[in-house]
Amino acid sequence: MKLLQFLFKGAGAMFSFGHDIGIDLGTATILAFVKGKGIVLREPSVVAVDNLTGEVLAVGEEARRMLGRTPGNIVATRPLKDGVISDYTVTEKMLKYFINKICGRTIFSPRIMICIPSQVTEVEKKAVIDAAEQAGARKVYLIEEPIAAAIGAGIDISKPCGNMIVDIGGGTTDVAVISLGGSVVSTSLKVAGDKFDEAVVKYIKRKHNVIIGERTAEDLKINIGCVYPKIQDVEMDIRGRDLSTGLPKTLTIHSSEMLEALIEPALQVVDAVHTVLEKTPPELTADISNKGIYMTGGGSLVDGLDKLLQEKTGINVMIANDTVSCVALGTGKALENLDVLDKRKRK
Repeated sequence: MKLLQFLFKGAGAMFSFGHDIGIDLGTATILAFVKGKGIVLREPSVVAVDNLTGEVLAVGEEARRMLGRTPGNIVATRPLKDGVISDYTVTEKMLKYFINKICGRTIFSPRIMICIPSQVTEVEKKAVIDAAEQAGARKVYLIEEPIAAAIGAGIDISKPCGNMIVDIGGGTTDVAVISLGGSVVSTSLKVAGDKFDEAVVKYIKRKHNVIIGERTAEDLKINIGCVYPKIQDVEMDIRGRDLSTGLPKTLTIHSSEMLEALIEPALQVVDAVHTVLEKTPPELTADISNKGIYMTGGGSLVDGLDKLLQEKTGINVMIANDTVSCVALGTGKALENLDVLDKRKRK
């Protein structure tokens, strides 16, 4: 008996006995929360694959640096599109890489809770569960992104009062009214950070006849992008390819131009909020009017988006602290209830 205890203890020193992991499976970025440790991983959801052999060459930040810069036989892609899996095989390999990176050598596979957009289909849900299980998860649980975002923002969603969350990620924007721990009214639209970047690329091409890459568009959005007039116009120099000559060209872009480029997708987000408010029961609408609208997700950091939403709705709008990590933090807090969920399933 003592020998078995010694061996078991020795194995415990060499291996970990499984983790509870919360994963924000974002279109642009993957964040992972480990129970007791906090956020342990923050990587771009990009994978570089060799087309000839099918071998994964790089994952995360290393693969992101390859976007648009690979030879013919290597493709750097995002296996998630508009918040759902678009390439099942590559997603599975990416999840396996991240799980191994987090867990190291384990005796027991981890239990994993994954965030999903609020309006995904049953087929899309099953694809996420299957990919995680094939990647090495012992059990997989799903949580809607707006609920995780609300928990991560520090909102007590268990009370019988309305809370409105606008979670703007890379692929989707989720708008939900939450009360008593669940979504009362929700919608999900495929307009978010990536669509903002696409709008910038199209605008530069149309206005200046110059083509730029996604990364340059994202830099413009982050540095001088706005959807509400700035007090002082700012500018930024970028490089692209002149479509008339085929040669490199340097441009100076102003924030006023970015306003023109980004206002259309921003107004689509505002329209989605309007639609949800119209469907919300009057008592909950009164709660939202008193408490305000909470914005989370990286897309909510586009300059002036909160002001635009506040102007169009007449309701106070607040951007949550650590907005990029809200969904992952909320998933981490939800991990504490996994044992309760398991007991309910057994019953």
